[in-house]
Amino acid sequence: MTRPRAKHSLIRTRHEVIEVDAGGGSPLGMPPSRFLRDYWQKRPLLIRGAFQDFTPPLSPDDLAGLACMDGALARIVRHDAKRNHWAVASGPFDDATFAKLPASHWTLLVQDVDKWDADTAALLDAFAFIPSWRIDDVMISYAADRGGVGAHVDQYDVFLLQGMGKRRWAIDAGSNPPTDPREDVELKLLKRFSPTHEWVLQPGDMLYLPPGVPHDGTAVGECMTFSIGMRAPAAGELLFDFAAHVAESLPEAQRFADPDLAPAASAGEIDAAALRRARRALGPVAATLDEDAFADWFGRFITRYRVAQPAAPRRRPIDRDALAGRLPRSRLERDPWSRFAWRRRGRDARLYVAGSVFDAPIAWARELASGARIFEGSRFAKLPGRAQGVGLLATLIDAGYVTLRRR
Repeated sequence: MTRPRAKHSLIRTRHEVIEVDAGGGSPLGMPPSRFLRDYWQKRPLLIRGAFQDFTPPLSPDDLAGLACMDGALARIVRHDAKRNHWAVASGPFDDATFAKLPASHWTLLVQDVDKWDADTAALLDAFAFIPSWRIDDVMISYAADRGGVGAHVDQYDVFLLQGMGKRRWAIDAGSNPPTDPREDVELKLLKRFSPTHEWVLQPGDMLYLPPGVPHDGTAVGECMTFSIGMRAPAAGELLFDFAAHVAESLPEAQRFADPDLAPAASAGEIDAAALRRARRALGPVAATLDEDAFADWFGRFITRYRVAQPAAPRRRPIDRDALAGRLPRSRLERDPWSRFAWRRRGRDARLYVAGSVFDAPIAWARELASGARIFEGSRFAKLPGRAQGVGLLATLIDAGYVTLRRR
């Protein structure tokens, strides 16, 4: 398609470029290293022509069909512009729901579409410069004319790729924008929003927003937008899970103790000495785990975080010898809901899958956690550490994290 070019290929704010034209090169309009250095979690960036001649992998009808399926995370947001009233409904939906929708001012949002559709998942290949365990999902929104979800703030990085039609985006790139929420709506919308920049995005254009940037997107005619969101657990979530992990690892004998107890001055008082003993029993929480144990906790946590559906275990365990023989002539498919990550540990590796941890040869762990959805078995057959690797694969297949397919 032919897209009208902006009058200026670069727009600067506070001496920093905030708009670039990809020009058929990198989807970022620059090398990933420069993007990470200058923009990642620092400032917004509009990339014109990030995906040249972009064709959405799903149609609006496909998205509506997915929103009607059990297990899909779908919402419809409607806006009464006259009263400035917002309403949210959660799926699954049915055909009658869509038939009753008005001609304008509504949006359908479906999360985790990459888990359901392989072509949508393939979009993530363009973001391989970000660790795969940092990528959360691809959410797709279809909006009727003037549809949107209102001005809001996300607490994670997001790439907003325009897939079909046009959407007007407004952002507040100020140094300290107001973020107080409205109290009269279900959605976390902003009470005040004063945009500093506005653009109309065409198919293939992409807007990157770091956490905390107020923004508002409104459809110009019907449109579809693909939101590639990052995984950013809150510090409270990290602490809660970490504390539970530490508690499980503490020995039963490590208890509150008071061998120096003196007669109580008041029967119900918690005195300063008791508080000191409690602090001593807990100790520095993180210090109770060595480096290896702490790394295992994080690997388990980050691959389990916000998983919508568990894997379905195989009914019968796969035969290890049969798997080794079939491997060169097979393909392996990763369960789309199971997240993989890995780390080195000496000469071997630890592989983390959906909250579980496995010992693995480095080459096998690296390949399995590469972010790919389909693997060639012939490639695994050539990797070092074959005996251990085949055993690992069998365990993953039995657990439902990986499925063996014929070529």
